[in-house]
Amino acid sequence: MKLLTEFFFLNNPNLIYILTGIMLLNGSAAIVGCFIFLKKQSLISDALSHSILPGICLAFIISGTKNSIFLTLGAFITGWISLFLINIIHKKSKIKEDAAIAIILSIFFGTGVVLLTIIQQSGNPNQVGLHSFLFGKAASLLKKDIIIFIFISIAIVFSVIIFFNELFIITFDRNFAISIGMPIEHLEFLITLLVIFSVISGIQTVGIVLMSSIMITPAATARLWTDDLKKMIILSAVLAILSGIIGSFISYTILGIPTGPCIVIVISIISIFSFIFSPKKGILFKKIKKYKNKNEILLENILKMLCELGEKDNSFFKGRKEDELSKKKHISIKKIKFGLFLLSTRGLVEKKSNK
Repeated sequence: MKLLTEFFFLNNPNLIYILTGIMLLNGSAAIVGCFIFLKKQSLISDALSHSILPGICLAFIISGTKNSIFLTLGAFITGWISLFLINIIHKKSKIKEDAAIAIILSIFFGTGVVLLTIIQQSGNPNQVGLHSFLFGKAASLLKKDIIIFIFISIAIVFSVIIFFNELFIITFDRNFAISIGMPIEHLEFLITLLVIFSVISGIQTVGIVLMSSIMITPAATARLWTDDLKKMIILSAVLAILSGIIGSFISYTILGIPTGPCIVIVISIISIFSFIFSPKKGILFKKIKKYKNKNEILLENILKMLCELGEKDNSFFKGRKEDELSKKKHISIKKIKFGLFLLSTRGLVEKKSNK
């Protein structure tokens, strides 16, 4: 009960920093994730999140401290290099983009793990907690980190608002954007920057391994509920923030459970729920729609049979038996009875007694 009170009334000062950071980072990452998801480049975020590990390690080796500015700069450099190499491999060779992503991801992440191991064995006391970048450690967020993340989040949100129309066009129809003379390279450079900064800022909460989930899962979930991009962006950000708060609550009240995985589990549960129950694209909705369509086809076939038999006998009001209808179109008696029942409820046929 004490932990519940502390969490919801923010009695713990450090909790304010944690929740503020998580809400900012999750929300901004989910906004950028919408464009990546719709451009069918979801793997890019995964490759980028893994590729920044060597940059973080190199920045620590050079500076000797865990200064957020140095680590962010190092992460930005290696993240940018990884995207550049993926683009070069894809365009200059016969290797497809997904294969290029897999190659660069494994090389950079492997290098990062090696560098992280070297740092841990170096004896530098400042390296304590550096491994938390792998799975995140929201509890380590400080006031200075929040200030940096506020600026990054504001920059991401305002960039999306200012260039929304341009980003909308190149996301859905790149060729049309080229035909009307839009600066494609500059806009794609902007998207790349937004992705890099979203990933860099989010790894401290959910970690390198799980960062892509925070970018893509809320966007994919929001897509199940709406076809409008603006609504999708807003819903994606809301879901990411909500999952961040719930995940933080679980982590805070159940000691020993890291925040990052809790957040990912929560957003995954929301996604699974949406996948089943969303009113437009959910599995349940599709099953119901398919069931209704089958029934409509059955009713149309029965009405068609009644009309054909009526034309043949020159009597549209003559009573027909279920087996007579069943033999004509090879439809089971059970389905015929069910179809006639539905037609009777609509007033299209009338059941007569056998007397």
